Amino acid sequence: MSHNFTSSADIVSYGIGRQMGDQLTSDPFEGVNAEAVAAGVLDALSGVASPIDDAAFAKAFQEINDIMQVKQAEKAQAAAAEGEAFLAENAKKEGVFVTESGLQYEVITEGTGDKPTAESTVSTHYHGTLIDGTVFDSSVERGQPAEFPVNRVIAGWTEALQLMPKGSKWRLYVPQELAYGAQGSGGKIAPYSALVFDVELLDIVA
Repeated sequence: MSHNFTSSADIVSYGIGRQMGDQLTSDPFEGVNAEAVAAGVLDALSGVASPIDDAAFAKAFQEINDIMQVKQAEKAQAAAAEGEAFLAENAKKEGVFVTESGLQYEVITEGTGDKPTAESTVSTHYHGTLIDGTVFDSSVERGQPAEFPVNRVIAGWTEALQLMPKGSKWRLYVPQELAYGAQGSGGKIAPYSALVFDVELLDIVA
């Protein structure tokens, strides 16, 4: 469908509606009805009384919320199981080391410099993916190294960095409990996701 919105009011009006639609699309519920959404907006702007009372809305909202929570729990369980299976198989690969915490790493380049402490600030290049290879963050792609305190990142990184001599490049396989766990991170990292990082320790800044 093409639109011909040229005035500032029309453009902003469309933009607001678009933002609402994008929000619903990013976190949809089964059966979301675009016509009903549009009708609600039109009635509100026109001052038309809602044909749905508060009690009916609250009941329906709770029903949809309960369904969404069940589905989110099922997705989380599946992600956790998938991550555990991936790590169990990965641990069998030649060249993969497993620490007591469950962190797995593979040495790509062995550096010869000092090792950071938990209180150090380091400069790194990294490339982070989900276990299916989907990239969620990469200083390499941005072309700009990242600096941060060793003790201010996910637990898997904090542990690995203190084992890495300066100049090293390792591939980290991070269990969900050493990554973002039940919370996930933004829309890119789902709860209970195991993660893979290529990390190069460029410098110990402080």
